[in-house]
Amino acid sequence: APAFEWRAGQPAQLWLKGSWTITHLARLEKSLLKICNDKAGNQDFELDMRDIDQLDTAGAYLIDRTLREIAQDAEIEIAARPIHFALLQQARRLVLEDSENRPEQKPAGYGLMRLLERTGQGLEQFWQEVLLTLSFFGAVMVSIFMVIWIPTRMRWTALIAVMEEAGLDAVPIVAFLSFFVGMVVAFIGATTLSEFGATIFVVELTGYGILRELGGVLVAIIIAGRTNSAFTAQIGAMKMRQEIDAMNTLGLDPMYVLVAPRAIAMMIMLPVLTFIGMLTGIAGGMAVGWLALDIPPVVFLNRMQDYVPLSQFWIGMSKAPVFGLTIALIACRQGLEVAGSVRSLGHHTTKSVVQALFAIIVIDALFAIFYMELGL
Repeated sequence: APAFEWRAGQPAQLWLKGSWTITHLARLEKSLLKICNDKAGNQDFELDMRDIDQLDTAGAYLIDRTLREIAQDAEIEIAARPIHFALLQQARRLVLEDSENRPEQKPAGYGLMRLLERTGQGLEQFWQEVLLTLSFFGAVMVSIFMVIWIPTRMRWTALIAVMEEAGLDAVPIVAFLSFFVGMVVAFIGATTLSEFGATIFVVELTGYGILRELGGVLVAIIIAGRTNSAFTAQIGAMKMRQEIDAMNTLGLDPMYVLVAPRAIAMMIMLPVLTFIGMLTGIAGGMAVGWLALDIPPVVFLNRMQDYVPLSQFWIGMSKAPVFGLTIALIACRQGLEVAGSVRSLGHHTTKSVVQALFAIIVIDALFAIFYMELGL
């Protein structure tokens, strides 16, 4: 069993013997530190480790930590076998490296100054995120332009596969949700307009709401939750398995292999999904008008054709390619930012969906301001 003894003298000596391994150290830790604090103080002494039979990293760490705690300014002379001395030095080196690489821990704190500090840090991180996203957007646009200019660079198999996965496979959920959203819009309009005896205006409300705003935004939000997370997880998993590093080694640019096909596929398929969402949303409003408001489908369609301008349809459709590019851009960028851990993959997948939803709402608001200034 491990043992130690403090020997007074000139100089004083801390004598160690036995097996200083992890299986025997639990009962020594407190007693070793206590006797050394009581006896050593800050005086110079000698550490005699020549009678130690076995020493592992746990024992070396315990000895080194004891020396650091009891003798900050004292000089310590160490007598030990070469292999034990090397292990003690390694323990000291690892501790120093850990303390240098450990991030500075700031007290949490409360109050006005801490609030202002957190606000400033959040704004700085937001600004850095915007700059990095714009930089990645430029790289994506260059890759799309080069693919269009030189079609042989396009990965046609990947493009068709993404169009099927992110577009065609999403038709059922888009149609289902858009239909019920159209019903909800019609029901809300009927409840409000019935007080004024103007339930017929549910047709205009449904037409303007679905064609101009809800059709495109709802589809973009559905795709952001469904496809955005899938893109990030796919590319992030490739990053974790070092497949992207293998692409770079083979001379394949991930921007052309992974990002460009997804961006182009989303710019093509989101207008298609938006069109389907608009049709099913109007069908939901038409169903409510027919079943609850006694507005026949023929009357509904004729009134919509007469009082809802076709420009509302094109306003809603004009947003779809921008939403598609934004979703693919954010998803691919967050996927390429994934580090080598599963925790990083989950973090960036969540971040990808949140950023996509935020960007969709902001872009829709900018479109609304733009068309308002144009008088549309």
